[in-house]
Amino acid sequence: MARPATLFTGQWADLPLSKMAQLTKDFGYDGIELACWGDHFEVDKANSDPSYCDNKRAFLDSLGLQCHAISAHLVGQAVLDTIDIRHKSILPPYVWGDGNPAGVNERACEELKATARAAKKFGVGVVNGFTGSSIWHLNYSFPPVPQSMIDDGFKLLATRFHPILDEFAKNGVRFALEVHPTEIAFDIYSAKMALEALDNRPEFGFNFDPSHLIWQGVDPVEFIRAFPDRIYHVHVKDATTKLNGRSGILCSHLNFGDPRRGWDFRSPGRGSVNFEEIIRALNDIGYNGPLSVEWEDSGMDREFGAAEAARFVKNLDFAPSGRAFDSAFEKA
Repeated sequence: MARPATLFTGQWADLPLSKMAQLTKDFGYDGIELACWGDHFEVDKANSDPSYCDNKRAFLDSLGLQCHAISAHLVGQAVLDTIDIRHKSILPPYVWGDGNPAGVNERACEELKATARAAKKFGVGVVNGFTGSSIWHLNYSFPPVPQSMIDDGFKLLATRFHPILDEFAKNGVRFALEVHPTEIAFDIYSAKMALEALDNRPEFGFNFDPSHLIWQGVDPVEFIRAFPDRIYHVHVKDATTKLNGRSGILCSHLNFGDPRRGWDFRSPGRGSVNFEEIIRALNDIGYNGPLSVEWEDSGMDREFGAAEAARFVKNLDFAPSGRAFDSAFEKA
C-alpha cells in the first residue's frame, strides 16, 4: 500500500483552514499535516473545548483528508533558544507574554507539553517540531569555544526536554525533531549527541527533511541509515546549491529567494535531492508513514508548485519488493 502523500500547512497559515484544506484536496493530496499556528490547529482550544478535536477531524473527514501529525515548530524554537525580539512574531501571545526571556522559555516548554495532550485528543501519534538551540551561535569556533560550552547546550536540552518527553510518554505521542540549522541537532553527529543527551528515549526521534542536509554536504540517505528506528515522519522538500565563485554557502545575510544566495529551497524534484534513493532507504528501514510535502520555493507560484509536488510524490513512491528479481530463474 502506498504511503499517504500529505501537505504541511506551515507555509499556508495565512489562509484559513477552511480554504487550505479544500486546496489540499484539490491539489491531489491524501492528507494534511496541520501546523499549530493560524487557525489550522490551535493547541489551547484543543485542550479547552471538548468538541474542538472532533469537529476538526470531522471537517477533514468530510474532504477525505487523512491527518497523521501536527507540527509545533514555532513554539518549539523557543524552548532552547536565547529569546529576543525575533521570537515575538512566531509565538502565540500567551506564550510570548511580557517577553521576559526566562518566562518565554518556560511557557514554551509548557506549550509543548500541552501539544502532546492535544495530539492525543486529536488522535495523532506524532508531533513534529523544533527545539531551538542555546549553542547555535557557537557553531564557528572563534573565539575558541571550550567543549564545556557545547556540553552545557546538550545538558540544557536534557533539563528542558525530559519533562516535556515525560508528558509525551504519558500521552502515547512521539516528538519528531526536524533536524535543521538553528536547532540543537542539525546534522548526523549533532543528532547523535541529542539522542545521547536524552538517554535515547523512544519518545524523541526525527522528522526527516533532506532539504536541510543536502546544502550542508550531508547525504540525506546516510541520515536515514544512521537512524533507522528514529525516523518518525518524513518531509518531502528540496534544495540546491548555487555556488558560482561569488556566492557562499553561508549566504552573506541574503534572505531566501535572493538570486545571489549560495543555496536555496526548490519545489520537490527541481533541486538536488535524490528522492529515488531516499525512497529505497525508507523501504529498507520499513518506514510506512506519510510523505509530507513542505513546499517552499521563492521562485514559483505556490499553488502550481504544491499541485505539481503532489503528483511528484505519488509518482515517486513505491513499495519494496517481496521477492528477489532472479527468483523466477530457479527451478520449481
